[in-house]
Amino acid sequence: MPEEGAESKRDTICISSQVGCPVNCQFCLTALMGLERNLTAGEIAGQVLFVMRAHGISTATDRLNIVMMGMGEPLLNLPNVIKATRILTDPAGMGISPKRITLSTAGIVPKIAELGRERVRPKLAISLNASSEDQRRELMPITRKYSLKDLLAACKAYPLRPWEKLTFEYVLLKGVNDTDADARRVVKLLAHLNAKVNLIALNPGPGIAFGTPQDERVEAFQAIVRRAMPCFVRKPRGRDIFAACGQLKREGLQSGPSIQLATDEHRGMG
Repeated sequence: MPEEGAESKRDTICISSQVGCPVNCQFCLTALMGLERNLTAGEIAGQVLFVMRAHGISTATDRLNIVMMGMGEPLLNLPNVIKATRILTDPAGMGISPKRITLSTAGIVPKIAELGRERVRPKLAISLNASSEDQRRELMPITRKYSLKDLLAACKAYPLRPWEKLTFEYVLLKGVNDTDADARRVVKLLAHLNAKVNLIALNPGPGIAFGTPQDERVEAFQAIVRRAMPCFVRKPRGRDIFAACGQLKREGLQSGPSIQLATDEHRGMG
C-alpha cells in the first residue's frame, strides 16, 4: 500500500499469520474459511520479501511499515510470528525497525502477556469493535472466552516501550456499534490507557450481514473519540477485489498449498 505524504513517501505491507482464521468475528469474510493451518516463520517473512521484490522496495532507501493484519490471529501462531519478527528486524536480515511492525489481535489474553515478555516484538494493536461486553460477545465470540474486562486489564499491564502507544481498532457497523453513545463508551473504556484509536468503516462482502455507515456517521464518531485521545479513520484499499480490511478470503480451491497475501492494512479483525 503506497502512501504519498506531505513530506515523504512510505509503503505498508500487510501480511498473514495463518491460512484462514479460527476466531469467527461476525463481520469478517476470513472467518467464513475457518482455520486451515498456521504459516511458518519463513512463509510469514517471505510475504514481505515477495512484495518488496515485486514492487522494487528497499529497506535501505524506502520507509516501510509491516502490519500483521492479514489472514489469521497472530497470537495463536505466536512462536512463528516472533521468529518471523526476528528475521524482519535483524540487521543481517531485513533490518526493519520494530517501530515499523505492528501485530493485531482479537484479544487472546494470555498471549498478550507472553508477547510482552519478548525482547524483540512488534507493536500491539487490539481489535476492539464494540463498546460493551454484551455487544462484543455478539460481534466477536472470542469474548466469551476472554472477557472485555480481562482484555483491558491485560492491555493496562502490557509493558509499553517509551516510544509506544497501544492501538485499538474499531470496525464501524451501521446501526450496530456506531452511535454517539458507543463512541462515549469507547472513550470511557480506554480512558486510563496510553492509546490511540483507528476507525474502519465496514468493508462489505458476500455473506456478511452488516452495513457500512455513512461518512458523516464515521466523522461524528471520530469527533467524540478525538476529544479524549488520538483517533484516525483508515482509508479503505482493495474493496473492488474483496481484499480490504476484513475481506480476505480465498474464492476457489486449487491443487497444492495456497496462501493469499493480504493487500490492505488489516488482518480481517478476527
